[in-house]
Amino acid sequence: MSNYPNQNPSGYPYGGAPPSQSYPYGGPPPPNQPSPYGAPPPPNQPSPYGSAPPPSNQSAPYTAYPAPSAPPKDNYGAPPPQHSNYGGYPTPTPQSSAPYGSPFASLMPSAFPPGTDPNVVACFQVADQDGSGFIDDKELQRALTTYNQSFGLRTVHLLMYLFTNTNNRKIGPKEFTQVFYSLQNWRSIFERFDRDRSGKIDTTELRDALLSLGFSVSPMVLDLLVSKFDKTGGKNKAIEYDNFIECCLTVKGLTEKFKEKDLSFSGSATFTYESFMLTVLPFLIA
Repeated sequence: MSNYPNQNPSGYPYGGAPPSQSYPYGGPPPPNQPSPYGAPPPPNQPSPYGSAPPPSNQSAPYTAYPAPSAPPKDNYGAPPPQHSNYGGYPTPTPQSSAPYGSPFASLMPSAFPPGTDPNVVACFQVADQDGSGFIDDKELQRALTTYNQSFGLRTVHLLMYLFTNTNNRKIGPKEFTQVFYSLQNWRSIFERFDRDRSGKIDTTELRDALLSLGFSVSPMVLDLLVSKFDKTGGKNKAIEYDNFIECCLTVKGLTEKFKEKDLSFSGSATFTYESFMLTVLPFLIA
């Protein structure tokens, strides 16, 4: 991608190619796997979909809710690690926020990761005209335009949601750095799979690009994605770069939300109505 710095601080692989694995999420398993990802339960588990969990003296059916597990050490909403005043912003202090899971939770203050390219720091500081340590959606849109990345507000909103897990449409230095380097990586993926250099990728190229990111979608889902993100309404069956980013954000975001519930990586998950709505609606109202 032209004009982007090449340095990428460690710890922020969001949007990059996933760690080496034998097959992508949703794809066919290796031969030594007893059953494919998402396969139905063995015959000895006849409980119907949605059945209540069995008594404690019986093993749980395939669709039972998983046992609660201890929260991770670095919970979302916990105070960020202490950093020096990198980039001229003071060390952040915790602020009150809405409960975890709220789509409008307050964003915690953050700092630039050590080693962030000075150009990224300067780009954020120019956009953050009031020195608050946050930039809003329109400021982010202008900042990305500086690096020849012209996106509509819907794509900007999706970027902000996926990197902050909130809909308050503000991001800080840490999230801005993640957005910046992820877009750099996605641009290189788009250019790699735009084999005819048309400035667009067709259905086959999109399939290969998603596979490179670790997502194996069915031909039916692939056709729906092309129809949705093709600016001609599906006539050209090809996606331009800005819509490619929105497509990747949608697939990645929905997959990650699904995997939060699919604790056994079986390809199936149980959602309450409320959690389903909170999973899907942010992608519809962005």
